[in-house]
Amino acid sequence: MLLKKMALSLAAPVALLGLAGCATGFPAQVQRFQALPAPQGQTFIIQAADAENRGGLEFGRYASLVRQHLIQQGFTEAGPGQGASLIVTLDYGVDNGRERVVTSPGFGYSGFYGPRFSRFGYFGRRRHPFYWGWHDPFWGDPFGYDVRSYTVYTSFLDMDIRRASDGQAVFEGLAQAQSRTDDLPVLVPNLIEAMFTGFPGNNGERVRITVPDGPRAPRY
Repeated sequence: MLLKKMALSLAAPVALLGLAGCATGFPAQVQRFQALPAPQGQTFIIQAADAENRGGLEFGRYASLVRQHLIQQGFTEAGPGQGASLIVTLDYGVDNGRERVVTSPGFGYSGFYGPRFSRFGYFGRRRHPFYWGWHDPFWGDPFGYDVRSYTVYTSFLDMDIRRASDGQAVFEGLAQAQSRTDDLPVLVPNLIEAMFTGFPGNNGERVRITVPDGPRAPRY
């Protein structure tokens, strides 16, 4: 593989992103490796990384959004039965969430979570590093602070673009966000928007991108 993927750290989404939907806009963290040539008539097709999603209505919705962005970038979708010069592969998902307990005036802990799998260190099928959270069942409230809890979900969009002729990668990207919703039809369009903000970006960059408020951004 020409472009080497690097894992996003576990702490980065917590420290840098906050909770998507709880602040203005939709904050996401995007990592991109790219050697994508300038558009010169290249055609593309879009496929799901998970065979179970191929032909599905939900995947079709996300693929349509990616298609619009690629066309805006100057690429052309291959017609039915036509060969494509670029193959775009999409994967997406959200974890089972983890509990966060917050006590005023700011003390708190994160509850048990994991494992999570990914070639990036979170999700996916290609490599399977994992991490575990922790839970202290004896954490109490000896000082009478106000205690509240909520569930935090981590979502991702993984997009690869390869040359059809030889399978060489020309773009590899991961967008991640944390939110208090696990609703993929809300999360994935936001992640797609983040992925294509400043697309294709600089090779090896990892940036924080906030998708402005709009119909794609969850609100609470």
